[in-house]
Amino acid sequence: KLDLFSLHPDFGAGLVYWHPKGAMVRKVIEDFWRDLHLEHGYQLLYTPHIASLGLWKTSGHTDFYRQNMYPPIEFEHGAEYQLKPMNCPFHILIYKNRLRSYRELPLRWAELGTVYRFEKDGVLHGLLRVRGFTQDDAHIFCRIGQIEEEVASILDFVTFYLSAFGFSEYELYLSTRPEKYVGSLEHWEKATAALEGALKRKNLPYRVDPGEGVFYGPKIDLKIRDSLKRTWQCSTIQVDFNIPERFGMSFVNEKNEFEQPIMIHRAVMGSLERFFGILVEHYGGAFPLWLAPVQAKILPIADRFAPYANKVLARLSAAKLRAEVDMTTESLNRKIKNAESEKIPVIAVVGAKEEDSETVAVRRHGKGMAGTLSVEEFCAKLVSAVARRADFEM
Repeated sequence: KLDLFSLHPDFGAGLVYWHPKGAMVRKVIEDFWRDLHLEHGYQLLYTPHIASLGLWKTSGHTDFYRQNMYPPIEFEHGAEYQLKPMNCPFHILIYKNRLRSYRELPLRWAELGTVYRFEKDGVLHGLLRVRGFTQDDAHIFCRIGQIEEEVASILDFVTFYLSAFGFSEYELYLSTRPEKYVGSLEHWEKATAALEGALKRKNLPYRVDPGEGVFYGPKIDLKIRDSLKRTWQCSTIQVDFNIPERFGMSFVNEKNEFEQPIMIHRAVMGSLERFFGILVEHYGGAFPLWLAPVQAKILPIADRFAPYANKVLARLSAAKLRAEVDMTTESLNRKIKNAESEKIPVIAVVGAKEEDSETVAVRRHGKGMAGTLSVEEFCAKLVSAVARRADFEM
């Protein structure tokens, strides 16, 4: 009904087509994500969607993840390429592009990287389980003594990010060493203690999941609770000893000796598509003002007031607000009903009285008439609410 996205299984199951309104919400999410990362000392990366099969052999994905990967693409002369199921090997190649010093660490790199995983038909489910999706991936390369500080910073980042989207209830789990693992016991103990230390430092309640860590390191998982009281696994923080060793990663330490870095895998949303699907249900389609694809709709009560409605639109657009004019020939009541069904946060009605006084009559979604404001006041209040990620208030 909101015309946000579509799926076309006859032409590729589990692949999402973003419509203009859905794409606008996605852009707002991505812009917020990128800006927040830059504020927190991350650098942004872009990497290819495909690489030689040899990269995935080195990373171990062909051994441990083959059932979730698309078949290799064969080219002439026997070359084989693979659609990426993960972003991490690409970030490692960038790391290895030159010699690194301990003075550079920790390195924090982030990417909204689209990956492709061949999920079985039976598990595909709208936006919540797809075959092509964008991971909000970040990788931190650091020394083992830096893990706790980095994880504490990540926890601040994750909880702030999720709270901006209205998720204030969540559960944290610390997963420890499984029976089959790589790396030394010393590294496992230090890394697990660092994760636990970060949780305690932030005074965050958590549960221990004994033996539920991944084979390459311990992890913290965060499960959010939505407005329907359902829990969703989104954010994860994973310490990795394995992949730096597989790729022969190193940096030069203060003794002028080569030392292997620790790699932290970190996602906040997990999958942008899945997070978007959760948001649609969490808000019941009524996105908050700062996220809404159309933030304000201007309704002229008759055609002769269209020029004034467009004047109001021009003022809002100049302030970088997302607004539209309803130019249909419907009655005012029908226009209001349509805007309400589209879940537009704010409606501005304009007629002769508003044109003469350069004002707008303001309605809020689901709350009815709110009052009258000058165009300048209306614009300023919208801008202020969007900047604060708050509801529009008179």
